[in-house]
Amino acid sequence: MAFEEKRAWMMGLVTVVAYAVYVVVVLGRSAGIALVDVAYVAPLLWTIGCAIGTTIVLHVVLATFSPEDADVMDQRDREISRFGEHAGRSLVVVGGMAAFVMALVETPYFWIANVLYLAFALSAVAECVAKVAAYRKGFWPW
Repeated sequence: MAFEEKRAWMMGLVTVVAYAVYVVVVLGRSAGIALVDVAYVAPLLWTIGCAIGTTIVLHVVLATFSPEDADVMDQRDREISRFGEHAGRSLVVVGGMAAFVMALVETPYFWIANVLYLAFALSAVAECVAKVAAYRKGFWPW
């Protein structure tokens, strides 16, 4: 398995776990109160920060166990990386536009923040799925 494919798997799993933890924490805090009144900022920032930290640590661990592949990125890897970024980027745009419209109609901050976080999470997952699929099923130039 190529090092970049391992990174894609790692990033996708970390993203899914971090977002799931955030949803569980926020829903757990909503017992008996309206969802928009839940204290969501700290869990949101903590899950994002922990996901970033976990990704860095896991990347170092991956690089430690396969140092010969860690710094090697050939043309195929670059093309697949670009393909994955393009696959995920549309979800960031859709989420940004949704948040923009929600801000214009003065939707509570809770919903705007959650739409943005969901868009970023879905974008990262879509990017990872596209990369893994390209590595597993093949990529048209290769």
